[in-house]
Amino acid sequence: MKKLLYILFHRSVFVGLALLAQIVTLAVMVLTFSEYMETFYWCCIALSVVVAFLILGSRMEPGYKIAWLILILPFPVFGGIFYLLVGGGTVPKRTKRRMKGMVEKSDRALRGDFKADDLLPLGEDAAGQARYLENFAHCPAYTNTETEYFPLGDKVFPRMLEELKKAEKYIFLEYFILQPGVFWDSILAILEEKAAQGVEVRVIYDDMGCMFSLPREYNEYLISKGIQCRVFNRFLPVMSLRLNNRDHRKFLIVDGKVGFTGGINLADEYINVKERFGHWKDSAILLEGDAVWSMTVMFLSMWDQICGWNEDFDQFRPPAASVRPWTGYVQPYTDTPLDREAVGQSVYLNMISKAKKFIYITTPYLVVDVATNTALCNAAKSGVDVRIITPHIPDKRYVFEVTRAHYPPLLEAGVKIYEYTPGFIHAKNFVVDDRFATVGTVNLDYRSLFLHFEDGVWLCEAPCIREIRGDFERTLQLCEPVSLRRSKHLNLLLQLYRNILRVFAPLM
Repeated sequence: MKKLLYILFHRSVFVGLALLAQIVTLAVMVLTFSEYMETFYWCCIALSVVVAFLILGSRMEPGYKIAWLILILPFPVFGGIFYLLVGGGTVPKRTKRRMKGMVEKSDRALRGDFKADDLLPLGEDAAGQARYLENFAHCPAYTNTETEYFPLGDKVFPRMLEELKKAEKYIFLEYFILQPGVFWDSILAILEEKAAQGVEVRVIYDDMGCMFSLPREYNEYLISKGIQCRVFNRFLPVMSLRLNNRDHRKFLIVDGKVGFTGGINLADEYINVKERFGHWKDSAILLEGDAVWSMTVMFLSMWDQICGWNEDFDQFRPPAASVRPWTGYVQPYTDTPLDREAVGQSVYLNMISKAKKFIYITTPYLVVDVATNTALCNAAKSGVDVRIITPHIPDKRYVFEVTRAHYPPLLEAGVKIYEYTPGFIHAKNFVVDDRFATVGTVNLDYRSLFLHFEDGVWLCEAPCIREIRGDFERTLQLCEPVSLRRSKHLNLLLQLYRNILRVFAPLM
């Protein structure tokens, strides 16, 4: 009974009902006016036609265009208005100005570190990737940065606690999900202790990500403990494109000297203390050295954007790191949905195009856009060994079916796909030819690639790249290969269901 009441009175229910009420009200209003005002009816039709042409002529991903056109054309009276409310993607001028200011500020803080051309001795392919991230994501490539790869949340958890305990000046955390339990409670205890000692502690979490894990005013609870906290993009029951833009980044930064990122959120399933979908396979990477300053600027830029502050970033700049032996090149990067530059997608496409021997990918979702699908197929057809690991036990059934719907064309081209039979794989890793790799938060789906704030670390000739490949090969031993025959021989209803889901995947 208590569980039922909790569900009924949970804020997500109220938000969902409010959104549904708005959609129904809008539809009723449009239909009512259309019935009594012929002029209004034809204006709505004309609006939908104009919107359809705007969609066709836009720079949107083709799959996104098709999904919206299929929704608008059968319902021309209502479809155009609905698209303008929630699907248009137009960024308000005020937001553009604010974002431009933050980008320029980040650029000023990091431009002195730009050195993409230093990678030329490693080949134009390496320098080109670094140059792209400097020019379009404003993120420098660094040497003098040690990297350590963690193949499981269970492994990185104790190291996170260890590094947090060393904090002397500040601790910055930015996560999509926080959930009370062993993982978060252990971190929170250290944050409280450090805040009491005078260490500046800041936390950002996403309101949608924590909808079911935290009370609405949890930020006030953290503030009462001396921890500065901000909630990204409060989930309000108002139809708006802003609902789609979530902060999916994961950062834990200590004194600007040590930084963690990867797929791991701060909840117990990520360290296998709690079982949700079988064994949870995830990954993380630790940076120690010069490149952590770039991650620190990313966090501070987001903090200033949320708070409306204009801080001097240099006050957080750590002393020069001690000189280390050769560490390869390490380039943290971030992606924002507000500038129409799909950085995460471009990093993946560039890596695929540079592969000569192999491409190994782990991803929880394989809801690939047209460009990525084509690139993977072309790589496999040209003789590159392309292997992808996806989950066998899904976290979301409908997304799992969409993932499987994308198998056949890839398999036909020679891509090898495997499902992780012990449970759910949440790691987002690429490794190419033992030369390049990336570990981060960017899923192979439309939300991560085009709608969310994301981050990752691109690696070139770094020692940990072989560890990432080794983890992939060990994981492969626990996987079941997917056959083309199995993926194509489906009953008619399941095939129809998957095809429908695939068409509307960009809107999910």
